[in-house]
Amino acid sequence: MKKHLLLIVFPLLFTSSIFAQDKDSIMFRTIANEILLHGKCYSYLDYLCNKIGGRLTGSPQAAAAVEYTYQLMESIGADTVFKQECMVPHWVRGEKEKAIVLTTLSGDYPVNICALGRSVATPPGGITAKVVEVHSFEELRKIGKLGVEGKIVFFNQPFDETEIQTFAAYGKAVFQRHSGPSMAAKYGAVGAIVRSMANALDDFPHTGAMEYVDSFPKVPCCAISTIGAELLSKQLKNDPGTRFHFEMSCQTLPDEKSYNVVGEIRGTEHPDEYITIGGHLDSWDLAQGAHDDGAGIVQTLEVMRTFKALGIKPKRTIRFVMFMNEENGTRGAMKYAELVKKNHENQIAAIESDAGGFSPRGFGLGGSTEKKNKILAWKNLFLPYGVYDFLGSEGGTDISPLKDLGAFQLGLEPDSQRYFDYHHTAADTFDKVNKRELELGAASVAMMTYMLSEYGL
Repeated sequence: MKKHLLLIVFPLLFTSSIFAQDKDSIMFRTIANEILLHGKCYSYLDYLCNKIGGRLTGSPQAAAAVEYTYQLMESIGADTVFKQECMVPHWVRGEKEKAIVLTTLSGDYPVNICALGRSVATPPGGITAKVVEVHSFEELRKIGKLGVEGKIVFFNQPFDETEIQTFAAYGKAVFQRHSGPSMAAKYGAVGAIVRSMANALDDFPHTGAMEYVDSFPKVPCCAISTIGAELLSKQLKNDPGTRFHFEMSCQTLPDEKSYNVVGEIRGTEHPDEYITIGGHLDSWDLAQGAHDDGAGIVQTLEVMRTFKALGIKPKRTIRFVMFMNEENGTRGAMKYAELVKKNHENQIAAIESDAGGFSPRGFGLGGSTEKKNKILAWKNLFLPYGVYDFLGSEGGTDISPLKDLGAFQLGLEPDSQRYFDYHHTAADTFDKVNKRELELGAASVAMMTYMLSEYGL
């Protein structure tokens, strides 16, 4: 009797599994068609970049972006839309930075620099000093105070070009930008120059956040373009007496009131299980913040629009978040996590898109092996859309505080090879984003959101 029951049950289970796969495959195709034929994310990005522009926290442009995305969520038809107040840093760049390499043998020549975020200004008239070049903190330590005091430290570690994933190369080099200025000040430096975080050899300096250590003096710090870095390094080898002059007028103003923008589509069966998806609304001020992170913002909005356009009623609540202040403080991320903790929300998963608007290749997965395996069982559904890589472990800066609150972390991983051509530079403009690639990324996030909302974790 039991044998006969097994013969009946196994085909039923197999048929049920096939049916579910077919249903999900059809939904994936429906989502892709909707976005590729009727998508709005590219037009959303056009407005965000060309009508609003760079959105550094505390700026009028950041405030305008808050209003724009709030109104968009309302017009799309979110069940709930609200602004979550948070106080954010207000650093301003000031006048365009100036820098000159002063040689004893071949004259003087200008180079392109930009102030690093949070840097103090140079004194009136700028700073002029000899330069000491280093490639690591260990090298700086060995040179010590005797070789550094009164000089400008030039951190010149390039990207490791053998890394296939450019974010891995970035991870190896970014220490010099983040902590280099204070390490230089520890040994008596009067300023710091940091090689731009880039693969490409070009003349765009890359800004980005740095962090002062309060126990050391705050010295002015700038990024130099990779072309400028190569020239300065060569000049120092040929002429050790080379000096560097730079002028910056940046300053930190009192904190400014800003907001995360949050929208919801309530779940029909498990409304108290939350899936958060989002990107960061702020950007650096040198350009329009198209790839970083306008792309992630408009992809998030496109997921909401697509669910509403197709009449998809998720079983679990989807929370769409425009995070404020990822670039120089993560205040929005921390404030959102406070909300989750205060309300005792069951955040089962969080997805972040903050790696550019290029063709999607996969998702980084951060969490338990059991939950990873559940997501990996969906992999074949994504393969027809060129999404195949589920080996990464990163989620994203803004969703990382949710990890300790139980949320499984997912990060959209687009092709990364061109990302650091534009990251934090004046080149990060709307024209650098391809419409179809952007839409395919939005479709990938929508598909993953659908699966999580249907099956949970």
